[in-house]
Amino acid sequence: MLKIFNTLTRQKEEFKPITPREVNMYVCGPTVYNYIHIGNARSIVAFDTVRRYLEFLGYDVKFVSNFTDVDDKMIKEANKEGITVPEVADRFIKAFYEDIAAINVQRATINPRATDNIQEIIDFIADLVKKDYAYESQGDVFYRARKFKHYGELSDQNIDQLVEGASEHIGDTEFDKKQDPIDFVLWKKAKPGEIKWDSPWGEGRPGWHIECSVMSTKYLGDTFDIHGGGQDLEFPHHENEIAQSEAKTGKKFVNYWMHNGFVTVENNEKMSKSLGNFVTVHDLVKTTNPQVLRFFLSSTHYRRPLEYSKTNLQKAADNLDKIKTAYNNLKFRLDDATESVDIENIQNQVERIITDFRTAMDDDFNVQNGLTEIFNLVSLANNYSSQETVAKNAVNVILEAMVNLTSILGVQLDSQQDLSAEIQNMVDQRDQARANKDFATSDKLRDQLKEMGVILEDTPQGTRWHIDD
Repeated sequence: MLKIFNTLTRQKEEFKPITPREVNMYVCGPTVYNYIHIGNARSIVAFDTVRRYLEFLGYDVKFVSNFTDVDDKMIKEANKEGITVPEVADRFIKAFYEDIAAINVQRATINPRATDNIQEIIDFIADLVKKDYAYESQGDVFYRARKFKHYGELSDQNIDQLVEGASEHIGDTEFDKKQDPIDFVLWKKAKPGEIKWDSPWGEGRPGWHIECSVMSTKYLGDTFDIHGGGQDLEFPHHENEIAQSEAKTGKKFVNYWMHNGFVTVENNEKMSKSLGNFVTVHDLVKTTNPQVLRFFLSSTHYRRPLEYSKTNLQKAADNLDKIKTAYNNLKFRLDDATESVDIENIQNQVERIITDFRTAMDDDFNVQNGLTEIFNLVSLANNYSSQETVAKNAVNVILEAMVNLTSILGVQLDSQQDLSAEIQNMVDQRDQARANKDFATSDKLRDQLKEMGVILEDTPQGTRWHIDD
């Protein structure tokens, strides 16, 4: 039975989707004015892992994640480069897809862009104005936060203690236009030269919070199963989404709220673009194996903070290597495996590990305990591959379990590249040199292959290879 920690209730709850065997899920996406950094990637990977586990359980997951493709930061970046806001967005959306592909993140079912939903945003705001949850002031439109009786419940804050300017997306110049300091902007009046759209309140553009309310309900319905994002979005962004959406629809907005922990650097400082202490995925994958980065990001429980350091990246690389080595060693034994035999004992061990893995993951996606079971599978693989005689069906049962469980963490065990004809010829020559006891030639070929990034391993069953990460 899967249980999820619900930020709104601050307790673990049994997961009961609105529609049996289907999950509708929304995760706040990036503002596309720069490359995503490791902090962004942590959230992206966390919810990709959640999605993968839900699919492993047999759910059909509709996963929606937006692009904020117009806001103050994007306008500033466009002006700095002398290009348009859409041009900035297009460039970094393309880079986003490249970066998440590198770390094996599945694309969302839908990636809507705010600028493709302007009319829906205007209609949504107009409905809030009609219901007196919003008001126009000097070309801007604001939401009456105090009117929504549940405001502050998600982030566990008292409305009387909240301060204005809680979001960096709200400028100080808006303060004088507000009827109440805690009111937040839905529509922003365009300044000269800014990107803009016509509206009942004059030319302008959407505020940050409104777009997610519009796009999530457009694609997933007035009430949906899971809404995710980083802890920094609890207030004000998600708090404001609830207020906007429930005021408009009169229905519960989301059943389960999930928030991932921060990525920290030295002195336990949160990694962020505003602090200037960030490392982009775009740059990091040039020097770090993307599979190692993915494993690093996915192997800590999503609600816990994750410390980014070279030491921790190396630990992830070492652990991933143990998994891949066990897998490849066992797979290599297929070449000399006997025909299928009775494998009840192996089958029982594998099934017990899978059951224990599911028990761990059913506890609010506890990947750390789940990894313990993956390493139990690694031990089983190592023990079995070292036996003098192995059976094909036993090998395949273990291999299949390793692939299935590690794929939930985004690890690709079957991603080894094929040797070119030239390299294969060199491996064959070295095997022949060893057979002829010509160790000088054998060692020379081994060193040449190593320089080419091909690592050889001599086993009792023959020579096996892997590409050096």
